[in-house]
Amino acid sequence: MRVRDWQDILADVVEDDSDPDQWRAVGGDRRSGVGEDLYLAHPSTGVYQLKTYAKNPYEVEGVGAQVARRIDDEIEPLFPEEGSGLFGVQQPIEDESEAERKAKHLETVLETHADVPTTPEALFEDIMETLDSPAYGPMEFDTHGRPDSMTDLTDTFEEAEELLDTELEDLIDEDVTRGFH
Repeated sequence: MRVRDWQDILADVVEDDSDPDQWRAVGGDRRSGVGEDLYLAHPSTGVYQLKTYAKNPYEVEGVGAQVARRIDDEIEPLFPEEGSGLFGVQQPIEDESEAERKAKHLETVLETHADVPTTPEALFEDIMETLDSPAYGPMEFDTHGRPDSMTDLTDTFEEAEELLDTELEDLIDEDVTRGFH
């Protein structure tokens, strides 16, 4: 297992050719210390674990690793099914004409959904497709704790948990020069 910067892990997700709507995620507070844990999974890509913390209101630091190359029968039920919260990974649009084209298409999608009966999930999926999101799907996230499935994932990937925790704590110690943490 190779520990890398959390943004490098997200770059792998963005560059992956897998079906973008098959991703699943579970996240919440770290078991100990400041920051958050996030697990991203895809049936053909495997499982990634990220540990991040807000260095300041404008900057997030963290580490991550691929902790499984595939999702087996033991891991799969730990990730949410349709109907849970939703997440999407986006990449910036760098070309102005492309941004204008996507904005017009997005406007059309929103107008269409406003005129007909729809579901939040259908709207979300249409928006993610319009924006060419490389990864999106259901997510279970607890902003004030840890979902039960996250505790199970942490126990399943115990070695990775310990290594990533150590790496994140080292990163925090390097960044924090005064105050409390």
